[in-house]
Amino acid sequence: MCIVLREVLYNTMMISDKMKVATEFCNLLFTTTSVILLFSGLGVDSMAYDYFSTTECMREPQRAQYGGGIIVNPGFDHNIESWTVFGNGTIEERISNDGNRFIVARNRTQSLDSFSQKIQLKKGLIYVFSGWFQLSEGSDTVSVVFKLNGSEMVKGGHVIAKNGCWSFLKGGVVANFSSSAQIHFESNNPNVEIWGDSVSLQPFTKKQWRSHQDNSIERVRKSRVRFHVTNVNKTSLEGAKIVIKPTKPNFPFGCGMNHNILNNTEYQKWFVSRFKYTTFTNEMKWYSTEKIQGIENYTIADAMVEFNRRNGISVRGHTIFWDDMKFNPVWVKTLSPRGLRKAAAKRINSIVLRYKGKVIAWDVMNENVHYRFFEDKLGENASAIYYSKAHELDPTVPMFMNEFNTIAYSGEKIASPANYVKKLKEIMEFPGNDRIPFAIGLQGHFSQGQPNLAYMRSSLDFLGATGLPIWLTETSMDPQPQQAEYFEEVLREAYSHPAVKGIIMFAGPAQAGFLGTLLADQNFTITPTGQVVDNLIHEWGTGPTHTLISDTTGIVDISLNHGDYDVTVTHPVTQYIQNLNLSVNKGLSHQNIHVKVHA
Repeated sequence: MCIVLREVLYNTMMISDKMKVATEFCNLLFTTTSVILLFSGLGVDSMAYDYFSTTECMREPQRAQYGGGIIVNPGFDHNIESWTVFGNGTIEERISNDGNRFIVARNRTQSLDSFSQKIQLKKGLIYVFSGWFQLSEGSDTVSVVFKLNGSEMVKGGHVIAKNGCWSFLKGGVVANFSSSAQIHFESNNPNVEIWGDSVSLQPFTKKQWRSHQDNSIERVRKSRVRFHVTNVNKTSLEGAKIVIKPTKPNFPFGCGMNHNILNNTEYQKWFVSRFKYTTFTNEMKWYSTEKIQGIENYTIADAMVEFNRRNGISVRGHTIFWDDMKFNPVWVKTLSPRGLRKAAAKRINSIVLRYKGKVIAWDVMNENVHYRFFEDKLGENASAIYYSKAHELDPTVPMFMNEFNTIAYSGEKIASPANYVKKLKEIMEFPGNDRIPFAIGLQGHFSQGQPNLAYMRSSLDFLGATGLPIWLTETSMDPQPQQAEYFEEVLREAYSHPAVKGIIMFAGPAQAGFLGTLLADQNFTITPTGQVVDNLIHEWGTGPTHTLISDTTGIVDISLNHGDYDVTVTHPVTQYIQNLNLSVNKGLSHQNIHVKVHA
């Protein structure tokens, strides 16, 4: 039996290729006026990536997504019909020099004074919002707000709008109950007019949402493989058995780890049997390695790094610095700027050089959108300087900016996707930092209640438009009766998004103290949430083993996750077995494997 492997691209450009072209075209968002990700036009029912995502503003707005969805008069073709004033002020229609019609909220006195429309929400549906916004002067954050139950205000997304061009706001809300609601908008500066156009609110059932996730996974995480089995005389061989066993998944799906792994054999067995990627929850942090100034102790972190090396587990370096003052060593908080600069220089040299070549990434400055301890002490460029230094010390691995709430909480303003990108842009534009392989780290700590998947997706869309790789770095779900269901929704949402390149959970067994997102109890019995994770590990990488029989033409077609496989082909008569190794390449949309069998 001899095997010839031939890799063939589909004639049509696949969705991942289109994304690559779009991101290469923009050469990162910071050098262009707009970044557009265009995905093939799939219907509303399939909820495919039929979106327009931009990180900068445009001269004229695009048409409303989904024809406006349930919004009446979304493009203001009928003046301001169905729109009313929310709060104080007045609203009116205006027409641009190019003939575009839009709505204006003027004479505002409060942040929530704007234009509004009444809508009807249905329990269980996911509502995707989008719209284009501009201000009469300056720049400010504009938020979409849903008023529920006559008083409850739920924010569904934000954008930094400005005068002179239109900015795209995308977000949404999940309806926990059926009710009427009002959709309106907020700008903190009441002295400016809010301009709006192409407003859309499109509902999707969870079934539709899951269907889109599955379709996206099929396109982004898998490739089609065709086995063609023939006799040596090139005639097709019917009935050949092909067994395909996954050996190494391509997508990093890992789990946080703490010091308990060193002395708990049950924890070791549980972890090693499941994960090949990890982040230490605390053991590399400054407060763990230098509790007393001048006395460094890497004993625990060293032992954990060695444990992972022995077991073939890749480690993310977390974290060099933390911009939240309260999570720095006590002695650091009292240092003068000169003393802090000296101590920080020692710290970054010590940890990065110690683990250079032993970690696959660094979280350089943790939570530096929310906090600014180092900036307040050392100047506005503190983060940028330490990214530069970390890259100088370890130039081969990506450098992450790690933040919380950016995708998990739609009410977040400080670390909204737009503000995250703004901070990242400042760091990247620092002299010399254009050579650094930056990456986006999103912690993904979800609190109680139904996760807002519409907001999560819109945030990933926005951040993905940078062209930078995105990882969910500390994914968790607060305890609640529906924790398993909600955690699966979050993990599938991340996995299905083309821009997400890895997921690390901050979860684990009770014996290691992971009581929030608990995957196994004190006896290492798998919890419902742990079963979800095990099922996804199986589905996305380590299983199942496929047993297939060639048809009358000798052909077997199958869609496989990107990764490595052991394949055996058995002759239907002689039972002769041939083994081969197969790598399903994420860069290809189709692979042909031609197997010639000697009887």
